[in-house]
Amino acid sequence: MPLAAFSCFLLAVFSARGQASFQDLDFEEANIVIIGGGSPYNPFAISAADALPGWTVDYGTVQQSAILYNDPNLGTTAVTLLGNGYGPPIDGNYSVLLQGGVIGNAPTSASISQTGLIPPTAESLVFKVAATYGGFGSLVFYVGTQSVPLTAVGTGADYTLYGGDISALAGQTEQITISAPGQSGNWEIDDITFSPTAVPEPNTLALILMSGLALAARRWWTKGS
Repeated sequence: MPLAAFSCFLLAVFSARGQASFQDLDFEEANIVIIGGGSPYNPFAISAADALPGWTVDYGTVQQSAILYNDPNLGTTAVTLLGNGYGPPIDGNYSVLLQGGVIGNAPTSASISQTGLIPPTAESLVFKVAATYGGFGSLVFYVGTQSVPLTAVGTGADYTLYGGDISALAGQTEQITISAPGQSGNWEIDDITFSPTAVPEPNTLALILMSGLALAARRWWTKGS
């Protein structure tokens, strides 16, 4: 291999190694160590770094060092890790509850963010959402500082699958943020995935949703028989 080509190869290798991949997109890497001794959430707090490895948590613009564990707030902005001890997560052992509420008298968002390399083949980012605890309004999804519209692309037994078009940013290192705006209620999320499939067009989406409703009706009918 010519020296110039070999140098380009090494540069590409080291560049790829320097671009970190996203982690804990399904929230299953939690290390449950309850914080005591003066934590503002004692005895229901866990370090944000232990609860959500790779993620940062913000209430409004203020980064948080701890989040709640199996103890959602009532009306106050919070991020809560939900495990099997509280109620069944959407999938696996853990889900995350984003509670866009109020701090003081000000509506304040609850957000989780992470920076990493968006896979070169990614067309969309999809994740599961449940409004089990009274969600209303809407979630907000950002890539960097750009707001990306979310579209319902499917349904499950107890969740809606949302997707956002990220094709223009594939192969780039970017920050992704999922946020529940102030006073937007409670949104449980899980299983964030980079998909090589584009967000469906409206006509295709309607067929997907109709198929999901038909499947749910069939399950209900079978269960009731």
